[in-house]
Amino acid sequence: MRQRAFITLVLGASMLSASLLSTSATAQTLRIALASEPTAVDPHYHELTPNNALAAHIFDNLVLQDENQALKPGLATSWENDGKNRWTFKLRQGVKFTNGQSFGAQDVVFTFCRTLKNETKVSDSFADVTSNFAKVETPDASTLVIETKVPEPLLPNLLSSLPILSASIVQHGEISYDVAKNCGVTGPWPAVSNFNDGTMAIGTGPYKLKSYVRGSAIELERNPDYWGGAQPWATVRFLPVTNAGPRLAGLLAGDYDVIENPAARDLARIKSDKRFGSVITPSTRIVYFQLDVARDESPFVKAPDGKNPLKDARVRKAMSLAIDREAIVKRIMDGAAEPAYQYLPTGMFGTLPNPPKLAYDPAAAKKLLAEAGYPNGFQLTLSSTNDRYINDSQITQAVAQYLTQIGIKAEVDAMTRAIYFPRRAKKEFSVAIGGWGSATGEAASFLRQWPPTPNEAKTLGGSNYGGYKNDEFDKVIRAAVSELDDKKRAELLQQGMKLVLDDGAFIPLHFESGIWAFKSELSVAGRADQYMLAMSVKPAK
Repeated sequence: MRQRAFITLVLGASMLSASLLSTSATAQTLRIALASEPTAVDPHYHELTPNNALAAHIFDNLVLQDENQALKPGLATSWENDGKNRWTFKLRQGVKFTNGQSFGAQDVVFTFCRTLKNETKVSDSFADVTSNFAKVETPDASTLVIETKVPEPLLPNLLSSLPILSASIVQHGEISYDVAKNCGVTGPWPAVSNFNDGTMAIGTGPYKLKSYVRGSAIELERNPDYWGGAQPWATVRFLPVTNAGPRLAGLLAGDYDVIENPAARDLARIKSDKRFGSVITPSTRIVYFQLDVARDESPFVKAPDGKNPLKDARVRKAMSLAIDREAIVKRIMDGAAEPAYQYLPTGMFGTLPNPPKLAYDPAAAKKLLAEAGYPNGFQLTLSSTNDRYINDSQITQAVAQYLTQIGIKAEVDAMTRAIYFPRRAKKEFSVAIGGWGSATGEAASFLRQWPPTPNEAKTLGGSNYGGYKNDEFDKVIRAAVSELDDKKRAELLQQGMKLVLDDGAFIPLHFESGIWAFKSELSVAGRADQYMLAMSVKPAK
């Protein structure tokens, strides 16, 4: 069975040398300017790329991924499936947490339980994976056996994004996967604040948390006992700089060693200066808009008939036809993106081999609006982040202008992601921007998270904030996610992809590329998951 994965690049001790550590001052302190700041140190708080990237420094996962999304051993050295719904993981021995406690199977069980007992999380981050666990057994300290409620062909891939905590951070008796009995935990479960202040930020990763000051800086220090070998950087400082101009200015002035997502228009300037280097890496991140298609009265829609026009498929198609994706890629993304005609780049597992191009046709869009009963359009607000995705607020402004040209009077409400994501989780928006990078390298990553009707086990539809419901799609995706045969699963995913595209409740825009710029004495491995990792940076030879 093919295994795919979420990326966590670990640089081994073999990549280090005394000469590298002694020839560059930056081998002691690495300063990185972030385009989007992590919202918490708590690795289970909210499954966002900036949060996951920070967590990868402090915590480890059972399974890791390289920059090309290939699975590799992490805290688990091997895994196997019985051909049904039973997985056995062999755990790495001799690993210690930064508080000196030894890593073992009970820490993994505690972690699984915490995802289901996390009262301070923003959404059901990671619970969509562990909710499918019927039984978790630990025959010995280095063996973990997971029995899922339904077959899960991608379990190692899914676990490659789940950071492992130490059970020692809570009061407990014998740890067991018995959620009804609190899994053996006798004290309070960890809250996000316990991680942000460093108290419970105890992991087995390559770095330790030194300080976290929201809006100012995150400082890490090297973990000398890391099982994968010591890193070249004694200290790493992450500094949030959400505007591309100041990030570039700081790099040019020598204030930063690495910056993420410089404006594509500035790449020529960077390339012409021998003091700097850059790398562009295509990603699987789809940027799209999710529409409220369920409520009769949507909070940010005003139509002459008092109804919610977004419930009409003709209106949704008109909105898609109104958007010039190629112009957005060229003018706003400066060519560092690709127009999206489905929810994962063509050629990846489960995608349509020849998806129809989503045309730009304002005349056809106006005709559809008239057919739907809105010849004079209606009023609409597009809700967006202004500090999460590359050029997110500019993209939203452009889409609003395109919609206005066909008669939909569109306004933009852009806000910081710290406000936006909790509000979106409460379903407060009518049209909301989103971004999603495939954690598994399969179309199932998007299709199981966003469009399904949420199931009772919470393994599907965890981010269906627009209330989309399609019984035929639900039947297809439920079959796809538990299908162990690759060929059959691919066919089901393609069928599901077409159903969602045809309904238009999720309007795809483009796929982002990850961009990094850095001092020439460094080398940076670009990553398809867009993670900014200190482990991806090393002194150039």
